[in-house]
Amino acid sequence: MTIATRIEESIEKSSWIRKMFEAGAKLRAEHGADKVFDFSIGNPNLKPPVEFQEALEKVAADDAEGIHGYMPNTGFPFVREAIAKTVLREQGAEVTGDDIIITCGAAGGLNVIIKAVLNPGEEVLVTSPFFVEYTFYAQNHGGELKTVPAKEDFSMDLDAMEKNISEKTRIVLVNSPNNPTGKIYSREELTSLGKLLEKKSKEYGKVIYLVSDEPYRKIVFEDIEIPSVFSCYKNSIVATSHSKDLSLPGERIGYITIGPDTEYREKLRGAMALTNRILGFVNAPGIMQRVLPYIQTASVDIGAYKRKRDLLCKGLGETDLEFIIPLGTFYLFPKSPIADDVKFVQMLQDELILGVPGSGFGAPGYFRLSFCVADDTIKNSIPAFKRVMAKL
Repeated sequence: MTIATRIEESIEKSSWIRKMFEAGAKLRAEHGADKVFDFSIGNPNLKPPVEFQEALEKVAADDAEGIHGYMPNTGFPFVREAIAKTVLREQGAEVTGDDIIITCGAAGGLNVIIKAVLNPGEEVLVTSPFFVEYTFYAQNHGGELKTVPAKEDFSMDLDAMEKNISEKTRIVLVNSPNNPTGKIYSREELTSLGKLLEKKSKEYGKVIYLVSDEPYRKIVFEDIEIPSVFSCYKNSIVATSHSKDLSLPGERIGYITIGPDTEYREKLRGAMALTNRILGFVNAPGIMQRVLPYIQTASVDIGAYKRKRDLLCKGLGETDLEFIIPLGTFYLFPKSPIADDVKFVQMLQDELILGVPGSGFGAPGYFRLSFCVADDTIKNSIPAFKRVMAKL
């Protein structure tokens, strides 16, 4: 044995998203990029807004002494204060800069949170379908991910959730708008979940945290409210990033917000300052931190993603594929027309279409299409989809 057993097992179960993305590279080399329809990975194809480029140039030109040195592990104080104002404006939560921890993206933020509150052997509970990396995040810190299937329309099954909360449950993790389904949880759902967690926390004599993963919060296509979890349950923590709303996934910049009514707020602040450091992040990249105050009201053109969604849904509507039109994110999660979703995705690949099996998201019988691609990719893929469906 040359590597850790758990890592060797994880490689075997590694992300279908990455597998299909790598398959796409091979197909493009063989057939040409214009012949391959790659819907595998959520890599935004829109340019960052002009405000980002302007802020980046301004920050990069600053050569003040010590500007590239260490700062508090939680981030520059003036940046955290700016973020706190954004949280107040967007979520109505009166937090301070001390409640903000600047992180290496939402993924870094989730690991910081889980490390801070999870004891070995405890569980993170999530509704499936879910983002596959959550499994590894829980395992990173000695815990396990426990899944509860969603309802047919991808809403939370609160009865099933209640049955699966136990003395081992430490975190309930929600992702809204959801990857891979595009589902947005309603205020009623989140309020009911909050009441359930309050009841269960009392029953087991410990705090069960509600952690909300929100990198798609601004990518919403209809006039729909994205409720704040802070108003639905007091022991709530949010992790988010600018990977999607500003098309900056490679810059790894995001932040954690500790809810204003969270119990043990001071302990959580200290715990996350420590876990941000000892996980090896130390702090988020300094240049990107200094950019943040300038871009808090900026966004990519959400209308462009709506246009892409509508193009894809219109085209697939001409086939026999069944799907729920997503209200947020840039993903579509149709039902596989055959029981074996992996086999169906292989059939798509034979026509140079790259999707991801629903099995990779804990939802066999479905597949995911990421439509943050060129409009022509969507339009030109439809005949290929029709050919696959004709074979069935």
